[in-house]
Amino acid sequence: MGKETLILEDIGIKFNLAAKRSKEIKDILPSLFRNGKKQEFWALKDINFSLERGDRLGILGLNGAGKSTLLKVIAGVFKPTEGKVTHKGTIVPLLELGAGFEKQYTGTENIFLYGAMLGYSKKYLERKYDEIVKFSGLKKFIDVPIQNYSSGMRSKLGFSIATIAEPEILILDEVLSVGDGKFRRKSEDKIHSMMEGGTTVLFVSHSLEQVKRICNKAMILENGKILEFGEIDHISERYAKMLE
Repeated sequence: MGKETLILEDIGIKFNLAAKRSKEIKDILPSLFRNGKKQEFWALKDINFSLERGDRLGILGLNGAGKSTLLKVIAGVFKPTEGKVTHKGTIVPLLELGAGFEKQYTGTENIFLYGAMLGYSKKYLERKYDEIVKFSGLKKFIDVPIQNYSSGMRSKLGFSIATIAEPEILILDEVLSVGDGKFRRKSEDKIHSMMEGGTTVLFVSHSLEQVKRICNKAMILENGKILEFGEIDHISERYAKMLE
């Protein structure tokens, strides 16, 4: 695999509208009916790229371009219809922060539950518990059931658990927009420190400025295909013109 930590070869994913009943359908609704009603459509097609250790890739595109679908394929949530994903090391996907929380359990109980889902051992979580709670800023509420948390509080706790280790590949889907401004800055600093350790990052954000701060590479997705891929300055300039 050489220096690459992630390789996507000829990735395509086809959805059947008649069989599709999950909320991911919202990701691609704007492109469904452009050419008349379809029962099947390609959410992604002919996706080819590779990333090396420490690369930070910003994934840009309008709603319905296929950004979240692409991240879910890389994370293993969706199985591609064609092509293959090859990766080196562990992948931690931060797609829907706190999606694995049990609402009737406390913050403390969910640290161990969610952490286990992400592959962390109980002993490791015990060792990192104080650090997780401190980063989340939720010490006063850590013994309160999650059902009494706001969505921002759940996201803070989810982010704090998921980023406690340094995976080889980190997938971020709109998760740095959660919480208040102070927590967003702290989250961004955390991502930067992980990148300094060599973590490869795939990042989706509606904030072009945030993508420019974090990423060294970027791609523009349009209708499930890569429109352009390259260095961040060139791609962000091209994307800004698309948004005018």
